[in-house]
Amino acid sequence: VQPSVPPVPNYKITMSIPEWLQAIQTYMKMLQYNHTGTQFFEIKKTRPLSGLMETAREMTRESLPIKCLEAVILGIYLTNGQPSVERFPISFKTHFSGNCFHHVVLGIYCNGRYGSLGMSRRSDLMDKPLTYRTLSDLIFEFEDSYKKYLHSVKKIKIGLYVPHEPHSFQPIEWKQLVLNVSKMMRTEVRKELEKFARDMRMKILKPSSAHSPMKDRSRGKSLSPRRRQGSPQRRACRRDKS
Repeated sequence: VQPSVPPVPNYKITMSIPEWLQAIQTYMKMLQYNHTGTQFFEIKKTRPLSGLMETAREMTRESLPIKCLEAVILGIYLTNGQPSVERFPISFKTHFSGNCFHHVVLGIYCNGRYGSLGMSRRSDLMDKPLTYRTLSDLIFEFEDSYKKYLHSVKKIKIGLYVPHEPHSFQPIEWKQLVLNVSKMMRTEVRKELEKFARDMRMKILKPSSAHSPMKDRSRGKSLSPRRRQGSPQRRACRRDKS
């Protein structure tokens, strides 16, 4: 029996934004979390948005299970064209029993509230409802969820709002703010996050890559062969075991 292909959600004018986000998350859950150990879609974080949106289209066609990074790209693709919904990546680096783990979700900001979309092995490390009054409330909610699994959060990286222009040649800015939270007090973390969130809402932040696109581009080229050799170590730092 052919597994049924879940229909891609369509926004209806009668839907509220929380209902629409719920429909997107339900669709991702129907694709299921990829436990196979094989990544079905290659996602290069440095690719322009237009290329990543092509990959997202492919995901909707193939209907294969996805992991956290694919869920972020798919979430951006499905929320495009909703200008009131701002999307930005939130990455976590955690430690658990001597290993480090990486995980990423799609932060959402709309009508003065924060939430998230995503995929994880753990139901409380992916989507969060659009109910958090501040960015730090949302981040601390994730931190508290991690504690249940005895993971200590070491680093949090927050990117910029992703443009709603699907044909943009701009890459996603993944880590505009990097917080070494294991060495910070919560009050400090909150202060940094709130300042950053305010700057984001005022849209005064520019991608860090914008300062020197040429240098970044050449650096990317020279690094790629070495990065391939380094991949076994990267694998030891497993992605989204959370």
